[in-house]
Amino acid sequence: MTNPYKTREGGATVTVFAPYDCGNHCPFCINKGDYEDTSWFDQDKIEESIRIMDEITPKCDFVFTGGEPLANIPMLQRMIDLIPNTHRLFINTTLPTFEGQGLDELIAFTEHNKDKLTCINVSRHMQHYVTETPDSYLAELACPVRVNCVLYKKYPADQLPGYLERWLPYGIPVQFRFDYTATTPENLYDHENDPIFTDVSKIADYTGLDGCRMRCGFHFNYKGLELTYHKTLPYSTIVETDPEDGNTYDILYDIVVRQNGEIRSDWDDTKLDVDAYRKVKFEPNDMRIYEGDLVHPVK
Repeated sequence: MTNPYKTREGGATVTVFAPYDCGNHCPFCINKGDYEDTSWFDQDKIEESIRIMDEITPKCDFVFTGGEPLANIPMLQRMIDLIPNTHRLFINTTLPTFEGQGLDELIAFTEHNKDKLTCINVSRHMQHYVTETPDSYLAELACPVRVNCVLYKKYPADQLPGYLERWLPYGIPVQFRFDYTATTPENLYDHENDPIFTDVSKIADYTGLDGCRMRCGFHFNYKGLELTYHKTLPYSTIVETDPEDGNTYDILYDIVVRQNGEIRSDWDDTKLDVDAYRKVKFEPNDMRIYEGDLVHPVK
């Protein structure tokens, strides 16, 4: 750390990487290398880090990702049990089928945690990379669900209507995502030169834009289905000088708990100075509505 920390009201989002392998080999997974050798993983240290982050920012968001958090439900439950209801809680998953794990177990998990789970974000790409549960199963989960679909450079634009029609019967919101590795501060809010925005605008009604320094969402309505086109920067720290006090701050949006419990202040190897974060300066949440009459989505 080179500067004191600042973050939004409530605290930076804490993303926890599941300390077990999923067995999947999705070609877009940038974390798969971490899961080739699990000998350095430490569930106990992750749980200690969860307690620390809850103590410092008792109202921050928690996100479980991987890998695949639902590949080991008992271990995931141990971690979730440490998080009080003062936090919003999200799970990023492919919701795949695993040998020995059926739909009943997934439904029971969501039923048990329905008062804690804010949303399960399910990856459903236009090309299948894992053995997916049937679409109808998503509607049976006992918590809010959203479908995420990354649109890469050569995505089949002509298949977008069919993809959205797939989710209409269940009323499950859809979020198309830009390839975050290609996002820059210059193109974050750009839509005039954005082919995805252009393609989505041809098939859905644009309703508005919201965002902050780090990410934004272009909102659409497709036959009554909630549709968002999401962009985010590939890092989570922005350095700014506060005009009021003249100090330069590292402004944190995401804090990452790695598979060994190490706490990082960004998606790279930058370690969080935990003692300094205990003295973090809070600022008003900079998420704002730029266009339209929107209600902020859960995530």
